[in-house]
Amino acid sequence: MIWKKITIETTTEAVDMISYTLGELGVEGIEVEDKVPLSEEDKKAMYIDILPELPPDDGVALISCYIDNPETDVEDLVERIKVELEDLRQFMDIGSGQITLGETEDKDWVNNWKEFFHPFWLDNILIKPTWIPESEVERKLGDIMVEIDPGTAFGTGAHETTKLCITQLKKYLTGEETVFDIGCGSGILSIIASKLGAKTVFGVDIDPLAVEASFENCQVNQIRKEQANFIQGDVIGDADFAQHMEKAEGSLPEYDVVVANILADVIIPLSAKVAPFMKPDGVFISSGIINTKEEAVREALLRNGFEIVETTYMKDWVSFTARKK
Repeated sequence: MIWKKITIETTTEAVDMISYTLGELGVEGIEVEDKVPLSEEDKKAMYIDILPELPPDDGVALISCYIDNPETDVEDLVERIKVELEDLRQFMDIGSGQITLGETEDKDWVNNWKEFFHPFWLDNILIKPTWIPESEVERKLGDIMVEIDPGTAFGTGAHETTKLCITQLKKYLTGEETVFDIGCGSGILSIIASKLGAKTVFGVDIDPLAVEASFENCQVNQIRKEQANFIQGDVIGDADFAQHMEKAEGSLPEYDVVVANILADVIIPLSAKVAPFMKPDGVFISSGIINTKEEAVREALLRNGFEIVETTYMKDWVSFTARKK
């Protein structure tokens, strides 16, 4: 299959904002190339002794996205990207903003990202790619190991938004809670919730490939379907979603914890839909929120009857932990 490739030349400082903007335009995956040196923490997490030498960091980054849908008007998408880039240029340095078009075969890139996904720790949780032998990583007694192969689904655990969710799950899961994972992606948050003691986990994603990846990753981590179940669905847009959920679960449950690592513009309408799925005093953990959308999400949560109990930050990203009143 031939994929259309759109590449934007920008600055390393603008990568997060442009990546977020591409997501809002419907782009589902990106590739970032830069010359930013790895930190000592990154080097330790990669479990290798010798790193390839990189040229000096010139502050330039290339962001590429790949389009496989023949119905997508690539020229129109490029024009919309140009408009968004000019808006961003008003308040930040985006560099040249030059856009180039190309083509690539899926075999050239679908699995290439794996060379950049290495085992890493988040406190006592080790997140390990399935293709890395367990013998190659050191573990301590009591550590939790999560094995992940995202496939084409979102979620290796390495992104700041996912780390924020994991930190909050560790704080609010004490054992035997029920968890609803909205936008489950690779299933990583569902798996971690289960390993942290959740009684049951139910995940939903609009992408059938994400549902498939979640089931497969649960199987790798010895988590049974009775412990973690997943369906394809749209909590916001499907008026019959509750019925689909009731059919999958046997009844319409109320959850102790709901977690959603998506986008600000999804969390805002979701905050008006999620309460019926929560127990009284239930916890709603939301992430994937770029800092420029922090206040909009805060206002939506408050408007929809939530009490914000904690706001956490990592780089340009924000996570809210809120309780159902």
